[in-house]
This record gives sequence, structure tokens and C-alpha cells, in this order.
Amino acid sequence: MIEKLIARIQETKAPIVVGLDPMLGYIPEQVVKAAFAEFGETLEGAAEAVWQYNKAIVDAVYDLIPAVKPQIAMYEQFGIPGLAAFKRTVDYCHEKGLVVIGDVKRGDIGSTSAAYATAHLGKVQVGANLLTPFGEDFATVNPYLGSDGVKPFIEVCRVEKKGLFILVKTSNPSSGEFQDRQIDGRPLYELVGEKVAEWAESCMGAQYSYIGAVVGATYPEMGKVLRKVMPKSFILVPGYGAQGGKAADLVHYFNEDGLGAIVNSSRGIIAAYKQEKYAKFGPEHFAEASRAAVEDMIADINTALQAR
Repeated sequence: MIEKLIARIQETKAPIVVGLDPMLGYIPEQVVKAAFAEFGETLEGAAEAVWQYNKAIVDAVYDLIPAVKPQIAMYEQFGIPGLAAFKRTVDYCHEKGLVVIGDVKRGDIGSTSAAYATAHLGKVQVGANLLTPFGEDFATVNPYLGSDGVKPFIEVCRVEKKGLFILVKTSNPSSGEFQDRQIDGRPLYELVGEKVAEWAESCMGAQYSYIGAVVGATYPEMGKVLRKVMPKSFILVPGYGAQGGKAADLVHYFNEDGLGAIVNSSRGIIAAYKQEKYAKFGPEHFAEASRAAVEDMIADINTALQAR
């Protein structure tokens, strides 16, 4: 799947991923009203609003981008109907030719980790049938439990030719409480990066590994170090835009070949119509606002890459 992601990035000239992280507060009133009119003010109604919102945005931007990243918690909050909307979104994005990164941040050990890997990347045996539960192409994984928590995911990736993005240095302000702690004179995130590089070597594609890393846009100097520590891993970069990450700070996340990183924006794209810059579109044309925001993000990042 890393080869498909690279091919899509090269085709679109857009090293970006749109985070499909819907909150009801982001969804325009007319979409919510239509969903509630059909299903009531219920979990089913909320899930329908999420689905219609996602579909409109995907329809508006799929030709510009290589990938999407749905954050499963935004769907889980609406219970079983929300998870059905998550699955529906994954399937629809695949129909549109997009690579799907499941932002699930799973991390456990043994059979539990294997079950998570099966749910999101693999297939499950049900009687005589081998079935696909959620079917994302990549999943995010929390490595806090060590190799026992990651290896079951790697095994599924080998079989299914799917991929991982392992949390190394996250974009949130308090990430340093643990990730920056010094161990034998070195920060923990760097030691985790070295472990990711080791896992990456065991699961290589043609040029890049199926095992990538998550490194936040809000810590560019650390990103520069980690790029060298993990030369064969793609880096998923959250934190652009709404969280303060700037394109000029992200160039060091990329390798000299112009590849090696994919930058995420979530509410900066899907709720673009709420920003002053895109207010002219209004809630009625929220999807067109998202398309304009994607075009601006692509131009911003490519300009920065060309100037480095």
C-alpha cells in the first residue's frame, strides 16, 4: 500500500491528507436538519449527518488529494450508528480511489493487539468466510507497550500489504511530558524513532517501508532529527494550519526526493467555510470551501518545498 500512496502523491502533486474528523458543530445546519428530519434527534440522525457531510467533502476534493484520514473517535461518539458511518466513509473513499489512513491509535499486547490489527487492516474468519471488517489501508499505532504491541500489526501488514504510522512525536502541547524525557542523555521520542526504523527495515517496499511514523508539525526541529533517524519511513505530519504548523517548517520532514512525508489538515479543510478566508462560500457551499482550502494547502506546501 505504500507504493499506492506514493503513486497517488506523485499523480496529484499533493503530499497532503485530509482528516475526516467530523463534529456536529462543524456540520452546516441544513445537513443536520435533513438528517434529523429523516432519523430524528438520535444517534442514527447524527451518524447520517456525519455521513452526508463526509460524502459532500470527499466528492469535492477527491481528485486533488491522495489520501484521507478518518479519526475513529469522532464516529465512536455516536455509538454503533457512528461506526457504521465510519465504515461507509472508508468504503466510499476507496470507491473514489483514495488511500485511507485509519486514525485509530490502537496499542495493546498479544491477542488483543492482533484483534485490533485484524479489525482495521486484516480479515477475520467467520465460519467458511474470510471477511474484511473496516478495511483501512494504514492504521495509526501507539507503541507505548513496546514490540509486543506493534508486531501483531506488522504481521498483518506483511500479509495484506498494508501499512502503519507509529506515534513518535505528537503535535499536542503536553506531548513532551513523556516523549521529551531524557533516557541515557537522549529524548524518548528519538529512541522510539530508532525502534520504528528497525521495524521499518523488516517490512520494506521498493523504496520506502510499510512502517511509517507520526511526527507533529508543531515541533519542526525534532522533525528534522527524526527524518534522519527514520530515513526509510514515511512521516505522517499532523498539526498543520489550525494547530499552528507552517509549510516552511515542514520541508525537513521530506527527503531529497521530495517524498517521505504526508501532511494532514483536518478542521482547516473540512470546516473551512467557518474561516474568514472562505466565508464567501457560506454554509450552503461548505464543500466548495473545502476544495478551495485544499488547493491553497497544496500550493503552500509545494511552494515551501520548491524554495528549500
